[in-house]
Amino acid sequence: MTKIECIIRPGQLEPVKDALGKYGIHGMTVSQVMGCGLQKGRTEVYRGTEYSINLLPKVKLEIVVSESHVDQVVNVIAETARTGEIGDGKIFITPVKDAMRIRTGDKGEQAL
Repeated sequence: MTKIECIIRPGQLEPVKDALGKYGIHGMTVSQVMGCGLQKGRTEVYRGTEYSINLLPKVKLEIVVSESHVDQVVNVIAETARTGEIGDGKIFITPVKDAMRIRTGDKGEQAL
């Protein structure tokens, strides 16, 4: 099993969810997060005072899939979330040792 964590633009969440749904992925965790990278924030003016916003709103998507689906899921996310602009996000892939469904006690891939 592998955990795929994606940091993407908030506006790309629905298209990514739709694309994953068409691929058969329906279980995921979504969090509102703040972050910066190459985008480095922006400068805004409020009541005549200029200030910089260093952390920008992003969405973190977490999915656990079987090893055989990792490449396809990563490609679906990357192709759907890509706008070609700085700030499109990142995808992190890490191994998952085990999983357990609390309700039934199912372990491993049966818990997914």
